[in-house]
Amino acid sequence: MAPFNFTHSDTSTFILMGIPGLEAAHIWISIPFFTFYIISLLGNVTLLSVVGKEQTLQKPLYLLLCMLALTDIATPTFVVPKALGIFWFNLKGITVAGCLTQMFFLHTISVMHSSTLVTMAFDRYVAICNPLRYATILTNAQIAKLGLVGFIRAVLFILPLPLLLSQQTFCANRIIPHTQCEHIALEKMVCGDIRVNRIYGYVLMFVINGFDLTFIALSYGLIIRAVLRISSHKAHQKALNTCTAHICVMLTYYTPTFFSILTHYFGQGIAPYVHIILADLYLLIPPMLNPIIYGVKTKELRDKVVKYTCRSSADTKFTQSSADTRDDISSGLQCPSGNCQIVREYVNQH
Repeated sequence: MAPFNFTHSDTSTFILMGIPGLEAAHIWISIPFFTFYIISLLGNVTLLSVVGKEQTLQKPLYLLLCMLALTDIATPTFVVPKALGIFWFNLKGITVAGCLTQMFFLHTISVMHSSTLVTMAFDRYVAICNPLRYATILTNAQIAKLGLVGFIRAVLFILPLPLLLSQQTFCANRIIPHTQCEHIALEKMVCGDIRVNRIYGYVLMFVINGFDLTFIALSYGLIIRAVLRISSHKAHQKALNTCTAHICVMLTYYTPTFFSILTHYFGQGIAPYVHIILADLYLLIPPMLNPIIYGVKTKELRDKVVKYTCRSSADTKFTQSSADTRDDISSGLQCPSGNCQIVREYVNQH
């Protein structure tokens, strides 16, 4: 086990242990990791492709779905390849710069994801509570501006975390009992005073989660009040159905987040691998489920996905059928004049 004996001379490398306590099961654990990652990539890339090709879907709601899909592609991409390297090839080393970079992007994408959910809640509020002004309040340009603001907010809030940690001295034991470089895990390896880091981390958590969840709760409170004022039961159901997918997506994102936070701060008696698995599920499950949820709950999107899927399948079958037909014609040609090669080339071109 020589690779794990790092001293102060090894100032540029950390060791990611994967899931301590379950080392013997790393190969088996890698199967759901890899499966969830592939499903999330396929689902989100399909969503982006369909919205990009279909002009009728290029409106605010679906642009927000594309923003969500981009964060859902980025989040596991910053985690899964390295985790699979640990599980499959025992590639546990990571440079300090690489670790801080992974931490920065993971937390930045997470904040960006939360900002997108807030914007989607605002979108649903305007669509239900002020439908006549929806087209003027939320244009594609406005959505792009809100997305840019969310990205700038995420970068400005998260950037101090790696900058503060980069000024610290890390202890000789540079082993991180995790599959990824989390801020809390890195804090535990600092030998100096980390009060500023911790205070900033707590403030960040409460400000971002507190603001975002408060805004989402306020939006849905106003939506519920507006829906209750509608006399028609059918209109009630139609209005609430427009919010169902967004509510499901929020639950898949915030529920694992809070479970992970609660088990970290109040679950001292829980085995360490439980904390790690919960943190990984928080990064893997929502990106996999989000395109499925919207595909099932949003009829317009579902119809377009089916349309392009069927068209792609039909084109493949038609191409194969045409090729077979050309082969049959070409092989059955009678060329008494001896010009078979010329005729076959003509048939193959047409």
